[in-house]
Amino acid sequence: MPGFVDTAVKNIDERLRELQDEVSRLEAARSALTGTRRGPGRPRGTTRATTRRTTRSRATRTRTARRPTPRTRAGSTRRGGNTRAAQTLELVRQRPGITIPQIAQAMKIQPNYLYRVLPRLASEGQVKRDGQGWHPAS
Repeated sequence: MPGFVDTAVKNIDERLRELQDEVSRLEAARSALTGTRRGPGRPRGTTRATTRRTTRSRATRTRTARRPTPRTRAGSTRRGGNTRAAQTLELVRQRPGITIPQIAQAMKIQPNYLYRVLPRLASEGQVKRDGQGWHPAS
């Protein structure tokens, strides 16, 4: 049985090499016909902005990139958790039927954040949805 498996793997590897060669030939022919190269990687126009590299080693960059941000101490300017949720809840109480875009405009933030906050508030039983508008639950 092990001989059969080895032979099958060899045949598959050989066939894959043949197919890879065929793909290369077809890509070259396509490139010659269209004047463009299409291959693996990102499509044209979707490249990320390049970042400036420093002289740090790759290991150092990786290590520092994963380091969590330090927690701030009490009395600092950082707000406590759920501040946006509390603001959102207050707006819903003040203006029942308010929509997410209206809440975002009143809070001067992007609405995408609120599409996570409001369902969480609804699951906690603090607000309920009626059509596009949000109402206090109690």
